[in-house]
Amino acid sequence: MYFFKPISDEVRLSQIIFNKHKKTMKLILVSIFACVAAILQAAPGFLPGIGYFISPLATAPILLGSMFSIPFGVMTYLLTIMLLFILQPTELIVFPFTTGLLGLGIGTSFSFFRKRLSVIAVGAILLMSGIMSLLFIFHFPVLGPAVSVSFSVLITGFLLALIYSWFWVEMALIIFKRLKMIKVQ
Repeated sequence: MYFFKPISDEVRLSQIIFNKHKKTMKLILVSIFACVAAILQAAPGFLPGIGYFISPLATAPILLGSMFSIPFGVMTYLLTIMLLFILQPTELIVFPFTTGLLGLGIGTSFSFFRKRLSVIAVGAILLMSGIMSLLFIFHFPVLGPAVSVSFSVLITGFLLALIYSWFWVEMALIIFKRLKMIKVQ
């Protein structure tokens, strides 16, 4: 079955190659990832309307950074939060609990798990726990002010989080295959 196939060793090989680089190169890459993630997450404030479609792409730089190295992924995540504090403070409550946490969770789980389903499940659980903490702890209406939070909404939300996590796992694997092709040429 597709979900129980092991994920290829491309991620582990790229981690080995990443660890061979100098620390300066790693920090430059982390800062570039953080800048891109902050700009993408701040897009709704600068481009109302279309920016809401650009904002979910902020997951990609965090995901790639944590796929290369877990400590540098965490560094990218924290640096993006600091940059959002300067650029767009209104996005500061959403990013750490949704898109940033999803990217960090999926990227980190590539290091620990070999099956596609377990990587997808970790991403979905972290995304849903982030959304639930925004809803129930901070009372932030992340789903919108008109949506009442009920059990059926949470179950539907978890199913959507699974699909969204699956999308990002597949996108990460496609990006890694493209990076491998670029490196070979």
